[in-house]
Amino acid sequence: MSGPQCCSNPPTLDSASGAGHVENLAGLNTYVSGSLQSKLAVFLISDIFGYEAPNFRKLADKVAASGFYVVAPDFFYGEPYDPNNPDRPLSVWIKDHGPDKGYEDAKLVIDALKSKGVSSIGAAGFCWGAKVVARLAKDPLIQAAVMLHPSFVNVDDIKSVKVPIAILGAEQDHISPPELLKQFDEILKASEVDSFVKIFPKVGHGWSVRYDVNDPTAMLSANEAQQDMLAWFAKYVK
Repeated sequence: MSGPQCCSNPPTLDSASGAGHVENLAGLNTYVSGSLQSKLAVFLISDIFGYEAPNFRKLADKVAASGFYVVAPDFFYGEPYDPNNPDRPLSVWIKDHGPDKGYEDAKLVIDALKSKGVSSIGAAGFCWGAKVVARLAKDPLIQAAVMLHPSFVNVDDIKSVKVPIAILGAEQDHISPPELLKQFDEILKASEVDSFVKIFPKVGHGWSVRYDVNDPTAMLSANEAQQDMLAWFAKYVK
């Protein structure tokens, strides 16, 4: 997690981006998109750059357009990782924004969703967010899970998963390399949990939301991963 890949191609944050709106949910500023009418929610948990990244919000809107009520909270309390802040290198920043705290906040978000009448919840975690999703899938507090280019996730996490899970990884990922994802796949195939593990060629860590909009190949690969995520939720969040 401490390597340069987790910080590559940082987004330009924009609090006004997206077609949805920001509201307070469980004490967290949360980007919300879509309608509650379906009673089906998708909970997006961002990477270290947080919930104001335009590509991340664009994805939230895309999921909402498929019929889900989408929530993407600010787990970093207004302080996403800033690679241009020399006083807060990643090794310092992460001490205040670890996945364990994210998991505790995520439980409150799930309670809030249920209080709104939501009957089924899927959660997708990107990089940092994947570790939070691992915990939610263990307890289990959700109906389906997706991890995209995960960080911090280890073999023991995967052994504890109790809900259908898709893991979408990158061929050129030094944080969760293909060898590790293949281990995850073997563990899941030996379990009773429905699973799907896919390694995308010629892309690196973070590609599904931190792609270069001027790179058609990267955009196609990101779109493919996003469609795989949507298909997983359509199958299991109902």
